[in-house]
Parts: sequence; structure tokens; C-alpha cells
Amino acid sequence: MNLALFGTVFAVLFVAELPDKTMIATLVMGSRSNSRAVWLGAGSAFVAQVALSCVAGRLILLLPHRVVLIFETVLFLGGAFYLLFIPEKHEEERGEEAADHESLGSFLRVAGSAFLVIFIGEFGDLTQLLVINFVAKSHDILTVFIAGSCALIAISGIAALSGRALLRVLPLSAIRKGGGVILAGFGIYSLVAIFVR
Repeated sequence: MNLALFGTVFAVLFVAELPDKTMIATLVMGSRSNSRAVWLGAGSAFVAQVALSCVAGRLILLLPHRVVLIFETVLFLGGAFYLLFIPEKHEEERGEEAADHESLGSFLRVAGSAFLVIFIGEFGDLTQLLVINFVAKSHDILTVFIAGSCALIAISGIAALSGRALLRVLPLSAIRKGGGVILAGFGIYSLVAIFVR
């Protein structure tokens, strides 16, 4: 396993998911019902989405190398733009709307409901696109899958079990700006790679 890649994927996905609507939805669901059930459901949904994204990233490798580089650059710069210029209030509202569809009830019902909310909410999401990008860039599907799953299980655990306390210490705006700067750096690096090769 490539430990440098693992650390990079883990850190980028962890930071990118913090201000995301699915993190907010997990936080809201965890505060309204059994937080462990929410964590189980949300974490399982994230792992399923990481698996789908890894397969998609592998399929992208079938494209010509220059097309893959352009795809990577667009995703990284698009993610940076999203985190730097889309207000976090918009994401909070979307996350709370998604959580409102979750109903209170037994452990399995709460876990299943959290799974559905997060699994559906994660389609086309920034973290899903980043996983696709990391697989396409590194060609290391196993490391990206493990690192991505660990990062998103960790963030869903933090959100479900103690998310509101986290947001009092670290504001979403700071998290979004930091994530945006990191993705902009990756985007610029990928842009340079297009013209150097």
C-alpha cells in the first residue's frame, strides 16, 4: 500500500467532506435519533459510494492519457471553486433538507434511513468526484478505496456522534476555504502536467 497516497486521499476527502451537505445531514440525523445507528448507516453508504467511484475512476483510465489529465484538472479546479465560492449556508440548508426526510424509529430503521439519505445525497458530490480523480491519477484503486472509506467513515462518525461540538470549535467557512486552497493546488499541478507532457 502506498502510504503517501493513503495520507493524501484521506486528508483531502476528510477536509472536503467536512463542509458538505451529506456531513450536515449526518450531523442533523445524529442529533435527532440514535447517533450510532446514524453512523452505521452513513458510514456504510459512504463505503458503497467510494466503491462505485473507484470503479468509475478505473473506467476513466481507458481514455487517452491527455483526456484523463484534462478531466483531473477540471475536477480539482471545479472542487476548489465550489469550496471557495459557494456559501456554506447553501450546504447547511441542503443537508438539513435531506435529514428532514429521515424518520425516527428503531436502530435498523434509523441506520437504513441514514444509509439512503447519504447514499442518494452523495451521487455527483465533490468527494465522489475526488475519489474518481484519485483513482484515475494514481492507478491504485485499493489504496484509494481504503483511504477514502476510512476518511468518510471517520467524518461520518464525528458528524453523527459529536458534530455540533466540532462546528462550535471549527467554523465551516474556515474548513471550506482550507479545502478550496488544497484543491486549487492540485488543480494547478494537474494543469501544469497537461502542458509539460
